Amino acid sequence: MIEKIISRNVGVDSVKPGQIQTVNVDRVMIHDIFIPFVAEKFEEMGFTKLWDPDKVVLIYDHMVPASTTDDIRHFKIGDAFAKKYGMTHVHRSDGICHQLMTECGYAKPGNIVFGTDSHTTTYGCVGCFSSGIGYTEMAAILGTGEMWVRVPETIKVVIDGKLPENVSSKDIILRLIGDLTAAGATYKALEFSGSTVDEMSVAARMTMSNMAIEAGAKAALFAPDEKTAEYSQVDLADVDWLYGDEDAEYCQTITYKAEDLVPVVACPSQVDKIRAVKEVEGTKLDQVFIGSCTNGRLEDLKVAAEILKGKKVADYVKLIVTPASRKIYKQAVDAGYMKILAEAGAIITHPGCGLCCGRAGGIMTDGERVLATNNRNFLGRMGTSKVEIYLGSPKTAAASAIAGKIVEA
Repeated sequence: MIEKIISRNVGVDSVKPGQIQTVNVDRVMIHDIFIPFVAEKFEEMGFTKLWDPDKVVLIYDHMVPASTTDDIRHFKIGDAFAKKYGMTHVHRSDGICHQLMTECGYAKPGNIVFGTDSHTTTYGCVGCFSSGIGYTEMAAILGTGEMWVRVPETIKVVIDGKLPENVSSKDIILRLIGDLTAAGATYKALEFSGSTVDEMSVAARMTMSNMAIEAGAKAALFAPDEKTAEYSQVDLADVDWLYGDEDAEYCQTITYKAEDLVPVVACPSQVDKIRAVKEVEGTKLDQVFIGSCTNGRLEDLKVAAEILKGKKVADYVKLIVTPASRKIYKQAVDAGYMKILAEAGAIITHPGCGLCCGRAGGIMTDGERVLATNNRNFLGRMGTSKVEIYLGSPKTAAASAIAGKIVEA
């Protein structure tokens, strides 16, 4: 799939892994943390206009609401840059960048998109080649509309069968990261297929493409289907070329039988330190977090509400819930999920990156332990370096919030 996207973009019959190709970029995303550095580099390089203002998206999500006075500097520089260069796609606290990029239709099947955040791999859920870059590379794209890439090798991941009731796509991607290790897919594309994948919602696929970077992947692709076409508002016939051919060459193939999978968690402080939930059951918790660009979507809030309905969060445990976007927040309110979560004792925050990037909304201190649905559990990620972070699915998180300790849903 990755070779098809690149060759189609550059106008050649085929490309091979290892080749350097200069691609025409379909869209870019800059978030609030990086905008001052992008703006400085852009002007330092001597550019006087954006290659295409309509293809540039600026999103305020990591630093909203502001948690330090310096955050406001980023807002002012971002606003001034957008005004000076005629940018129209500016999202001020509408949600997390990776959610908005597909939700708003900026990243579509077959596109090539770059963003100033490592989890830009998320858009592979709709068959988009998307990857994270630094601010110097971003400044160069803003001025030229082009970017060089080395064509990645591809690891094929096949998942067949019906998932057990308490297993989700989060458990699958955690299991895969554990098997590959944190460096096992470095500068490779992951390509997901199989009957289990076919049954997944776009939201469930987003969770997997989002976390592919935790194994070092350059991209993580799902072939578009009817669900993708409806979500991305494209005609499936226009993207039916985008799939892995039967005779495609893969550097590795990994196969899972869905029925064999179990709920898992990533243990402190490595994303590839994977254990079955049953192995760590009983581990006491101080906090539970349901949200982020990994698991803050409507179906995640729904499953949490179903588990928490009529129950209460355990004494002395904080449950923090952060929807991935304003749209999802409103949908969850309309569906009654937020009422259930609030009545259970959840602290519901504004859509944004907040706790996941260790800023506003629930940072922790020495000796505290959290079970979270986001994508990273590195030392210092959610407070001090002595906070223990476990990563799990929304089902595991909701059940554990009630128990006050890690339990299987």
